Amino acid sequence: MRRHLNARFWIEATLAGLSAASLALTLVWSQWIEGLLDFEPDGGDGSTEWGWALSLSVATVVCVASARRTWKRNFASD
Repeated sequence: MRRHLNARFWIEATLAGLSAASLALTLVWSQWIEGLLDFEPDGGDGSTEWGWALSLSVATVVCVASARRTWKRNFASD
């Protein structure tokens, strides 16, 4: 019997990938908000980006764990 992954898994996996990519962007270019939006919410010290990095780290872990749980539930041995 072949099982298919549902939309929930793909949403979780996509969100995990996006949050991980945003975290990587912050680690490589800590002033990306200022560079991208030409706006300095933190006065240029990078604290906003590092706050985002911390939040995105948590979001990545939660999304990966949720996607893994969905994967296991879908493909668990009966």
